[in-house]
Amino acid sequence: MPVPGPDIQLQIDGGSYAARQGEPLIDALNRAQVELPQVCYHPQLGPIQTCDTCVVEVDGQLVRACGTPARAGMRVRTAVQAAQQAREEAFDRLLANHLLYCTVCDNNNGNCTVHNTTKLMGVQHQNRPFQPKPSAVDDSNPFYRYDPDQCILCGRCVEACQNLQVNETLSIDWEAESPRVLWDGGREINGSSCVSCGHCVSVCPCNALMEKSMLGEAGYFTGIELPMFNSAVALVKNVEPSLGYVPILNISEIEAAGREGYIRRTKTVCTYCGVGCSFEVWTKDRHILKVEPTHGPANGVSTCIKGKFGWDYVNSPERLTTPLIREEWGFREASWDEALNLIARRFREIRAESGPDALAFIASSKTTNEEAFLMQKLARAVVGTNNMDNCSRYCQSPATLGLWRTVGYGGDSGSISDIEQAGLVIGIGTNTAESHPVLATRVKRSHKLRGQRLIMVDLREHELARRADLFVQPRPGTDFVWLNAVSRYILEQGLEKKDFLARWVNDLDGFRASLEGYTLAHAEAVTGIAQDTLRQIAREIVQADGTCILWAMGVTQQMGGSETSSAISNLLLLTGNYMRPGAGAYPLRGHNNVQGASDMGAMPNYVTGYQKVDDPGVRARYAAEWGVDLPASRGLDNHEMVHAIHAGELRAMYLKGEEMSLVDSNSNYVDAALEKLDFFVVQDVFFSHTASFADVVLPASPSLEKDGTFTNTERRIQRLYRALEPRGGSRPDWEIIQLVANRLGAGWTYTHPSQIMAEIARLTPLYAGVTYERLEGFRSLQWPVHPDGTDTPLLFKDGFPFPDGKARLYPAQFVPPVEPPTEEYDLHFNNGRMLEHFHEGNMTFKTGGIAQKVPGTFVEVSPELAGERGLQTGSVVRLVSRHGAVRVPVLVTERVSGHQLYMPMNTQDAAQAVNRLTGSHADLSTHTPAYKDTAVRLEVLSVDGPPPLPRTNHRYGHPTPQNGVEVGRKWRRPDYVFPGASLTMLEGSSLNARADRSGGADD
Repeated sequence: MPVPGPDIQLQIDGGSYAARQGEPLIDALNRAQVELPQVCYHPQLGPIQTCDTCVVEVDGQLVRACGTPARAGMRVRTAVQAAQQAREEAFDRLLANHLLYCTVCDNNNGNCTVHNTTKLMGVQHQNRPFQPKPSAVDDSNPFYRYDPDQCILCGRCVEACQNLQVNETLSIDWEAESPRVLWDGGREINGSSCVSCGHCVSVCPCNALMEKSMLGEAGYFTGIELPMFNSAVALVKNVEPSLGYVPILNISEIEAAGREGYIRRTKTVCTYCGVGCSFEVWTKDRHILKVEPTHGPANGVSTCIKGKFGWDYVNSPERLTTPLIREEWGFREASWDEALNLIARRFREIRAESGPDALAFIASSKTTNEEAFLMQKLARAVVGTNNMDNCSRYCQSPATLGLWRTVGYGGDSGSISDIEQAGLVIGIGTNTAESHPVLATRVKRSHKLRGQRLIMVDLREHELARRADLFVQPRPGTDFVWLNAVSRYILEQGLEKKDFLARWVNDLDGFRASLEGYTLAHAEAVTGIAQDTLRQIAREIVQADGTCILWAMGVTQQMGGSETSSAISNLLLLTGNYMRPGAGAYPLRGHNNVQGASDMGAMPNYVTGYQKVDDPGVRARYAAEWGVDLPASRGLDNHEMVHAIHAGELRAMYLKGEEMSLVDSNSNYVDAALEKLDFFVVQDVFFSHTASFADVVLPASPSLEKDGTFTNTERRIQRLYRALEPRGGSRPDWEIIQLVANRLGAGWTYTHPSQIMAEIARLTPLYAGVTYERLEGFRSLQWPVHPDGTDTPLLFKDGFPFPDGKARLYPAQFVPPVEPPTEEYDLHFNNGRMLEHFHEGNMTFKTGGIAQKVPGTFVEVSPELAGERGLQTGSVVRLVSRHGAVRVPVLVTERVSGHQLYMPMNTQDAAQAVNRLTGSHADLSTHTPAYKDTAVRLEVLSVDGPPPLPRTNHRYGHPTPQNGVEVGRKWRRPDYVFPGASLTMLEGSSLNARADRSGGADD
């Protein structure tokens, strides 16, 4: 959609109203609160122009209000007879495509566009009777179904798929005798390229596309058996000719109003990746009817397969509902009192015997800010140790450090919307379309519709790599080298942003000296990237109208992750790509609250807001608030904790919401450590593999069963509300932590997470103005939040958070991989996420439809390597590293090349975890494990076997890209006539030029 211009004035039905030059006229009409039908229009999709129900008169002509740009001085009339007749004709055509049976429809929930438009227009009867379609219902997808008989061919779903999600699966065969929505040009949904993101279902204006979880569940009469249901539909249709639609719709609205008594709509925030999608979850008792995204600040109407459909784990029979205590023979159920007393007794004994630093605490990036805050408060204020960490150590700590070194804040420079505005997006070591799918839609959309340039630098050809204008595949672990070479080339050519550097950046001379050896020739020799390609990257950056660099675990999970992150920020500073929208650094946070967990001080050297534990002023402020002195020396991070257990220095651990034994590197070494602990408490929603090592397991509640806040990758703080009561005897994490603290003598009295946030705000300058009232509903704040509630969507507008307000170029040093392939271990082992699953899969495997799409893990092998080793899809191999071995099936794919392997980290079998292969070596500055720095050998166990990825997976599909719904093809049909085109001069003053000139009254 074009960016609207300046404010203008136009006339609407005789009154003067403000508009924006070039915006869709319908937006101005809606702001003016003109009641105008608009079935196909959706503000987040833009003009589609298929339904013709928004026809108005503009300067004597009938036009579609959605497809007409606003301009100064235009005269708009909506109530003239010709426009009204045109709208009625257009809507009558739509009803001929739709079997209207609202009273017994699951979509009769007050938000059905077709129902509401029928009422708005006062339709009594259809002039064109409904005509059944020749196509059958497609219910092959595990999550939603498509009913052609209900489809009005508005094209919203196609527009959303083509130009919002940009998966480009859906289209309409406008040239067919009976058009319908198609998947991959005519395939069954299951087995097409559909990624089950749910965009199409969310924007459907009727019940043509519906969640299967809604069917037979939402209404009073919708769960009846099919023969009786069909009879009820027939009854509704039979009485329509004599009664008309008005009394029928009145009955359906009474039925819909009755649903309000048992359907709850609760705003929540997604519990998966760091994008921070928010939406309403519809529940009926404990049944999750659907997830409805509307206007979330990070996502709008967008979701991915996990956020839209991946909630079955909440009601899984595998949920923990009572505390468990280990006995010699296994685990037994226990009361809360018994479990808490045991924890308190053992913690006191170990602290008395070995001191507070013999205990350690690990917070969860899945739980709320308030819960992370209480975990570190328990460690510091109650037990007296800084042995405190969270899983950002496994992924994002190097990015945070690189940004702290250079620009002073370890978060995204701007908002997700800023990425869309960039002239150039560079992705380094990020499979964004699978790890952060909703954020990736913004890049795909801007690239497709705005001409945004896209460069992807990665080992593997994932979706964004295929779409990129330039795809670069460096040798593993060498990104630092090409980044520095590009920076040096820019300086040599005098292409740096000189005025920006002079005004806002320090240490240019030292940085220039650190680049001395990084010539293009050297970079080519180390990385394998041609010098001409490096020159192209440099030119693209300096010529672009704003450059955003996105990076993730392909960068951070290396020996030099902090150094490479520093090099990224250096390059952005050098080219003036901070302090403006559409530019800056975007380290993409992996978990829903990994940003927030770190913000809350769940780290060994910082309390909340990255205030140092050894700062006397900080410790004094906390002592005044908490009434105790905080330990002053840095504690152990989670990587160091494992070594300390083996060394006999760490005896007890309290871990919540993390699958540490599988997600930490060198799992065999970690498992051995957990077995050595004298006392281990695990708090989780499920009995995880990590829980199998515990002495006490506490049953926690997932996000739908609690109140709180999450902070997403763009520093956006959002509220989530309790949609369901905790299951069985499980409890929200904040309540459990308070119970543990109070058994240890703390005396905490929190009754609601809002009280915890108030304490956070008092102690944390970054969160100073955060209150639950300011976060009500879908409102959000991006830190830093000033005491008056003013937030900071764009960082660094007025300088950088250093004493002189200037950023710093940091002379980073290259840290090469320590496990390059050798003669014995001759293959590079890469690993990461998949779209369908999250992390190891403890939540997503509980959703049957997701498990059906991806039932387990596998290793991707290139066609070249498969040819060398005699492998095919379905072969079973044993991968052996210096640290362990796994047995997995093979998927032969061109996504990987040469001697590169890729293995998803999700599995239901702990023996197949990718970290059975990775080692304990880590980033030198942050101790983030170098997961991506692993070499393996491959042993063939069997050649034949079933494919590990079912043929119904979207990766086998064939998308059909096109420019949206392509409504022009509809208009070219011989049976299409613009509504109102047949009206004569006498049938409406809108067609009477003389009346227009004289300003005559509307007829």
